[in-house]
Amino acid sequence: MNKKFLLSFFVMAAILTFSSCSNKLKPLAEEYVKAEPQPLEAIGGQVPVTISATIPAKWFNKKAVVTVTPVLRYEGGEAKGTSYTYQGEKVKDNYQVIPYKEGGNVTLKSSFAYVPEMKKSELYLVFDAKIKSKKVDLPDLKIGEGVIATSALADAGTANPAIAADKFQRIIKEAHNANIMFLIQQAELRSQELNKEEISAWKDVVKGANDAPNQNVAIEVQAYASPDGGVKLNTGLSERREQNTSKYLAKELKKLEVDAPVDANYTAQDWEGFQELVSKSNIQDKDLVLRVLSMYSDPEQREKEIKNISTVFETLAEEILPQLRRSRLTANIEIIGKSDDEISALAKSEPSKLNVEEILYAATLTNNDAEKAAIYEKATELYPNDYRTWNNAGMMAFKKGDLNKAEQMFNKSNSVKNNNEANMNLGLIALTKGDQAKAQQYFGNAAGVAELSEALGVLYLEQGEYAKAVNSFGDVKSNNAALAQILTKDYSKASQTLNAVPNPDATTDYLKAIVCARTNDANGVVNNLKASIAKDKSMAKEAAIDLEFAKYASNSDFANLVK
Repeated sequence: MNKKFLLSFFVMAAILTFSSCSNKLKPLAEEYVKAEPQPLEAIGGQVPVTISATIPAKWFNKKAVVTVTPVLRYEGGEAKGTSYTYQGEKVKDNYQVIPYKEGGNVTLKSSFAYVPEMKKSELYLVFDAKIKSKKVDLPDLKIGEGVIATSALADAGTANPAIAADKFQRIIKEAHNANIMFLIQQAELRSQELNKEEISAWKDVVKGANDAPNQNVAIEVQAYASPDGGVKLNTGLSERREQNTSKYLAKELKKLEVDAPVDANYTAQDWEGFQELVSKSNIQDKDLVLRVLSMYSDPEQREKEIKNISTVFETLAEEILPQLRRSRLTANIEIIGKSDDEISALAKSEPSKLNVEEILYAATLTNNDAEKAAIYEKATELYPNDYRTWNNAGMMAFKKGDLNKAEQMFNKSNSVKNNNEANMNLGLIALTKGDQAKAQQYFGNAAGVAELSEALGVLYLEQGEYAKAVNSFGDVKSNNAALAQILTKDYSKASQTLNAVPNPDATTDYLKAIVCARTNDANGVVNNLKASIAKDKSMAKEAAIDLEFAKYASNSDFANLVK
């Protein structure tokens, strides 16, 4: 065969071959694609990813349509992300055009709903390609591996539920008053005043308190004159009223066999009482009178200006001033409640002898959760119409992990009376079920609850708002608070928080190991994981696939620990 003919034949064949290949879509090389972050990370229950791809020149056939879908594959399943479709220059459609000669750059943003199996996973790009109507098979392209799921360690079930506090007071203070009235510019005690029911009832209260074994009584006498008549006159008048009242009271206490301390005082002109009575009255021009009181502080000037208001002074003299000519008797009584030992003993033996405040208080006197739960359960039987008993019984069920019972109790508490504590606790229940919207709604109806900041911290943590979570947790010492600090990369603060957790568990030690891993402390990783696994053997399996510890896979101590 002629050599020139052969040469021409091979050149034509090469041209045809090249031309034929250029019309096809070749597998896209991994070097053209970058997925971030790497590895992927679970944030707020999602695994977001941003994929940047460079389409090389002369790769995208002018008549091709290619749909690209990120797919995260894991044992037992896969999750598909958002699909993006691109087209060649000669396709009459509305997708993004990729020029044949120049190629192009594309960005694919996607997110996958997190499931625990994703910790050990692989990220692929899957292609659905056609040239005209002919399908083109392109192999899946692996572009990433694994998901860091540290944020998934957030646990609403370990947050502190809200307690509906008792109002128990060891010493209850009461003040009982009675008034002895006087005629204008007189200090003599009148029999009609001394014999009235108000004084008789007051003396009975004093006698009863004095005789009761759990009560103390102290008496005050405060004598007054109305603010008319001048300071000098009223000073002597109020002083005599106090003296006469004190002498009378001493005789009466002796008859009653009451030995109580008496503190006696007098006020020359009762401007304070005058202002209070005027402000509560319906007298004409009362605002004008009150304005005079605010404008002048000198007693004589006040009296003069008020008397100048002729339209109202007559009414003041008839309705207001007589009420200020008095001696006020005050019995200050202290009622001393049961001791802590008495309350604790009765809570176990005869809880029915405790009032609702005492039985709620009794639960705070023990650190034994079983005893607390029993006391609150009994409280619901004895005082079913008090919402606090149901809430606090639910609180103990929540701490025990019985979320169904806890939810029932919180709902019962709200049925008795809609209250902030139960609403906050129902928000925690909603969080444990993954219903963040419902949790946020309940938290919105829980203003003023002391534990709300911690609950909101968990919500923000699960929403991926880590800085807000840190602020909300404040000084709370818990696994959740430390996790928020880890996720904001404040490892020093996280270590301090973890070391101060009141009841450290396996997760506490696991989080300590993560802090050590992120701060390159290999011994700390091993020691803390050892402590975590000792408390919960399942932590070994978690650590073995946790990418937080990927760089320690070749460490023999680590490998032996998690195998």
